[in-house]
Amino acid sequence: MTASRQRGFSLLELLVALMVIVLVTSLVSLTVSSGGQDIELQAKVRNLADVAAYALDEAQLTGRDYGLQLREERVGADMLYSYDWLERAAGSWRRPASGKDVFASQTLPAGIELVLELEDSPFREKELAEAGAQAEQEAAPQVVFYSSGETTVGSIDVRRRPGGDLLWRIQWDLLGRFEVLLRGQESEDEFE
Repeated sequence: MTASRQRGFSLLELLVALMVIVLVTSLVSLTVSSGGQDIELQAKVRNLADVAAYALDEAQLTGRDYGLQLREERVGADMLYSYDWLERAAGSWRRPASGKDVFASQTLPAGIELVLELEDSPFREKELAEAGAQAEQEAAPQVVFYSSGETTVGSIDVRRRPGGDLLWRIQWDLLGRFEVLLRGQESEDEFE
């Protein structure tokens, strides 16, 4: 009878297996984290368009104008972009009294910039508001959603900084029909 010899793993084999597991885990977490930032940005862009459409509906129902105010704020070396929702009451702009969850302020991730383009509007020359530089009353918004059902025509480009690569475009017409376009291009399967 021959003695069967049991063979285990050597220390070198265990170290190689451990290194492979660590490498695969690192690659997966890197992929998930960069994809997570893209998903977060996409959610914020879609939220902006959805809440804008809601603000136009709310303006028609309540008879009060609503507005979108884009802001920029320097935090250390980064420029952060955010947006706020306002409503016109008694001739001045203030935060909406109802729908505080829907009309909550939002801040975009670092490394993203907003470029606002307005057509044939008295707000066209207006720069983005600086956060923290408000008087007691809120500054006027750049985009207005009128109770008549019309809105300031324009678009917002969401770009990566540095480089200025166009990631998303939100565009709308006079009647508030909003489109969210990936890299500013309409989807080919939209009409299929």
